[in-house]
Amino acid sequence: MTTSGPVGAVVLPVVAGTREELTAALAGTRGRGGRVVLVPTMGALHEGHASLVATARAGAGPEDAVVVSVFVNPLQFGPGEDLDRYPRTFDADLAVCAEQGADVLFAPSVEEVYPGGAPRVTVEPGELGAVLEGASRPGHFRGVLTVVAKLFGLVRPDVAVFGQKDYQQFVLVDRMADDLCMGVEVVGAETVREPSGLALSSRNAYLDAAERQAAATLVLALRAGVAAAQGGPQSVLDAATGVLRGERGVRVDYLELRAPDLGDPPARGEARLLVAAYVGSTRLIDNVAVDLGAVGD
Repeated sequence: MTTSGPVGAVVLPVVAGTREELTAALAGTRGRGGRVVLVPTMGALHEGHASLVATARAGAGPEDAVVVSVFVNPLQFGPGEDLDRYPRTFDADLAVCAEQGADVLFAPSVEEVYPGGAPRVTVEPGELGAVLEGASRPGHFRGVLTVVAKLFGLVRPDVAVFGQKDYQQFVLVDRMADDLCMGVEVVGAETVREPSGLALSSRNAYLDAAERQAAATLVLALRAGVAAAQGGPQSVLDAATGVLRGERGVRVDYLELRAPDLGDPPARGEARLLVAAYVGSTRLIDNVAVDLGAVGD
């Protein structure tokens, strides 16, 4: 296990690669009654991930520990998806964790997380896992929830921070923690964006300059939907669709308006507008909150 130490004015987090090293790294925190705050990631950390770690750090007290996990989970990648080319940048990830004040970086191997191969017991996401991302990526959320459940078991956090860019994931993890009585408070952090409005994602690295410009159309469509909210659900969808239709470099997978819990959208009140689209060969997702107005408006 790597011990923490100074690099200039920055202190490196403890690096744990095994269950035993993780337990040892958190022994002091648990011994003094501190809480553990977990930020699960697949690495290739960018400013969006940095904001998640900063959120975790801001909510943690001096006796608490912030743990960032870096693990590219094979169970959530389907056939033909980008598991092999998914960026892996451990040294840069370690630097981001240090800059944001993480105490522990948990970077297990596949064999450490899945000893003996693929798990025989997995977490079934239910009906919500079969729509939106789940419809386009069958089995994806079974893999996500299974690895999150394993991370919760390994790290035993009191709080876990997830970005709301992956909004369906956030909703499902929150529901799993509640339904299965895991005792973990799931916190959602706001999406961090590039100056163009494009949501930060590790997959943005796959985009060339023209594709990056086309990808910015996604947030323009979402913003058009928000601006049309007072006209009701159909106006939101029509406005967003109109923007996307004008960009030939974007192939839409889905564009849907849902309730905040991802049920059917209300006629009035809070809702969520979600989009997934291919820009070149890269699949991107994004979403925004939509206020359809108060009942009776």
